[in-house]
Amino acid sequence: MMKNIGNNPIHKHQANHNRGKNKRGSNWLAVILFRISRRDFSFCLTALFLFCLGSLCWQLNGGPPNLLQDIRYYFGQSTFTDDHGPIAPKVLPFPRGVVYNRVGKCGSRTIVLLLRILADRHQYTLVSSDIHNKTRLTKHEQATLIRNISDIPQPFLYTRHVHFLNFTRFRIDEPVYINIIRDPINRFLSNYFFRRFGDWRGEENHLVRTPGMKDEERYLDINTCILENYPECSNPRLFYIIPYFCGQHPQCREPSKWALEKAKQNVLEHYLLVGVLEELEDVLLLLERLLPHFFSDVLNIYKSPEYKKLGNLTGTVRKHTPSLEALQVLYQRMEYEYIFYNYIRDLFHLTKRKMGLHSGPRPSRHHHNPASRTHTDEQDDN
Repeated sequence: MMKNIGNNPIHKHQANHNRGKNKRGSNWLAVILFRISRRDFSFCLTALFLFCLGSLCWQLNGGPPNLLQDIRYYFGQSTFTDDHGPIAPKVLPFPRGVVYNRVGKCGSRTIVLLLRILADRHQYTLVSSDIHNKTRLTKHEQATLIRNISDIPQPFLYTRHVHFLNFTRFRIDEPVYINIIRDPINRFLSNYFFRRFGDWRGEENHLVRTPGMKDEERYLDINTCILENYPECSNPRLFYIIPYFCGQHPQCREPSKWALEKAKQNVLEHYLLVGVLEELEDVLLLLERLLPHFFSDVLNIYKSPEYKKLGNLTGTVRKHTPSLEALQVLYQRMEYEYIFYNYIRDLFHLTKRKMGLHSGPRPSRHHHNPASRTHTDEQDDN
């Protein structure tokens, strides 16, 4: 006879015991799996964090961190660098941006002509602004221009007639500044006659620059202008070079010791090089050494016959030297300009010595007596 096992109390107890045991086993298994999953998840997050950190270090340092290289060496594993050679170096040079806030009638058109050749040869972005008569900007205009300059594809060189712009004031990385100045009276005379008669590029050039100038002003004798204190030949118009380095502050526009000292400070803090036009070849040589990506081979280009043909067209026509009396008056009115010019020239000569540049003896005299000077026409371009 078959026994009814399902109704046996002993068997029922044993079955309940087995089910309880299986249930407890399942709970422990779930707990173990949960702990393993949480541990694996933490491990994955940690591995991802270390990977991102290592990748960041790789990019910042231009290569893999030493720790990763040591690990690779320990395990003897090859890398992409081992199999394919070193990673190509970064194309962008240092600095990535240069600003040349060119001073009017200080050889800037000569430099711009050279830059157009150099930019094409060395593959950098050249932006040469055609705005000549807006050197002073509102705060909004400063911010806009600074942002526009910062957005130029790198590497770039930006040039414009504009007073110094302080990029750090607007919390934007500052490019490298360069500039060139010249003897203040020579600069003034070049500008005076250029506005009236232009240069060798064409007889109509001056009419484009000053279309509304009347004949009595155009043919005004330079001595009359100076000695009779015409506005064009007196301050504040004679206070011209310093504001390019002093900056956009309203006080930079008036002849003062404050503006002079501020200009000196900005030169020391923000400019890589400020040269003097009377020693242009040395300026070009220093630019070639200090900024090779932008100015490499510039001196050879400047001396080439092809360039000479272009450069000869930039000289101001009909320029002549005022009387000794007029020169003495000009010098007195331009006292701050000459203090600044002599300061820049001394800095330039110091830089030449530091760079080991020996270009022959140069007169070290400071300009005190206009009668002892000869006014040369090194480069009269704008």
